[in-house]
Amino acid sequence: MATTVGKEREIETLVQDLITLERDAIAAYDSTIEKLSDSALSSQIAQFRQDHLQHLDVLNKMAAELGIPAPTEGDAKQMLTTGKIALAQLMGDKTILKAMKTNEDDTVTAYSRAVNHPEAVEKSRAFFSKALADEERHRAWMEQTATAL
Repeated sequence: MATTVGKEREIETLVQDLITLERDAIAAYDSTIEKLSDSALSSQIAQFRQDHLQHLDVLNKMAAELGIPAPTEGDAKQMLTTGKIALAQLMGDKTILKAMKTNEDDTVTAYSRAVNHPEAVEKSRAFFSKALADEERHRAWMEQTATAL
């Protein structure tokens, strides 16, 4: 499911939507760690989850600086992201990683757009660029690892 995050007109809405996206991603990572049968894969996924927690921390600080409420949970998409993982479990680790890769496609798209948001200041652009690099690294690992399994 393609994301619309990053198309917001106001930076405040963008930050709130990125927080929700990160919360959905963290839920998907939790589900993935629980469902993978290979502990080495779970360990790597847990490291990537830490990146998402760090992104969430920065986004929550951005929300505070902007004087806006930060969402405290994911949205309906969380059921889709975790549901994909639950279904993929039936087919094994390779399919779980492929499902996670599609989730990463959304975070890459969202941060690619955020980097170019017209209301983003230098500090937020720098964070969005770092988060984008993290998401691209996660996605590449998932794709390469799933292919190798």
